[in-house]
Amino acid sequence: QKEDIEVTLLPAGHCPGSVMFLFEGENGTVLYTGDFRLAKGEAARMELLHSGTRVKDIQSVYLDTTFCDPKFYHIPSREECLNGILELVRSWTSLTRYHVVWLNCKAAYGYEYLFINLSEELGIKVHVNKLDMFKNMPEILYHVTTDRRTQIHACRHPRDDDCFRGNRLPCGMTCQNGTPLHIISIKPSTMWFGERIK
Repeated sequence: QKEDIEVTLLPAGHCPGSVMFLFEGENGTVLYTGDFRLAKGEAARMELLHSGTRVKDIQSVYLDTTFCDPKFYHIPSREECLNGILELVRSWTSLTRYHVVWLNCKAAYGYEYLFINLSEELGIKVHVNKLDMFKNMPEILYHVTTDRRTQIHACRHPRDDDCFRGNRLPCGMTCQNGTPLHIISIKPSTMWFGERIK
C-alpha cells in the first residue's frame, strides 16, 4: 500500500539547523520533536502548525527530549538565564580589563544566542578557538573573535577544567601585559537545574 505523506520541518530552536518533523497523511498527523528549545508562546507563532486560526489536529506527539523528567520541573526561561549571566559578566568585567569570564560550554553549538547577546549588550566579543564552525551563520561572526585579548572567552581545550583550576584559560592565557588575569567560570547548563531540588 502507498500513502502520500506531507513532511514539514519546523524550527526546534535547540541549536542551529535543528528541526521537528510534522508528518501529515490520510491516517492522521504526528509531530516528532527531537530535542527542542522553544520559548513560551513560540509554537503559537508557527504558521505551519496551524490550519487557519486553529492548531492542526495532531493525533500523536513523539516527545524526544532530555528534560522530559519530573526533576526538570522548573527550568528558567532563556531570557531569565541571559539576564542573570549578563548581570554577572557586566559586574565582573567592569572591575578591570584583567577580569575575564570563561563560558564553560560543553557542546560545540547551541550557545549562539548567549554569545550574540553578551557581545551586543556589553560591547565585548567572545573568544572562540576557530571561526570556521560559524561560517554558515554570518549573523554571529561580528560577535566572536579569535583574538585572545578579549574579556569573554568560550575557547575550549580537552582538559578545560584543569586549565581553569590553574587560573589559566583553555586557550592558554594567564596574563595580559604581565598582569595576571582574574578568571571566573560560568557553565551555561540546563542539567544543573535538574541536579538541585529547589
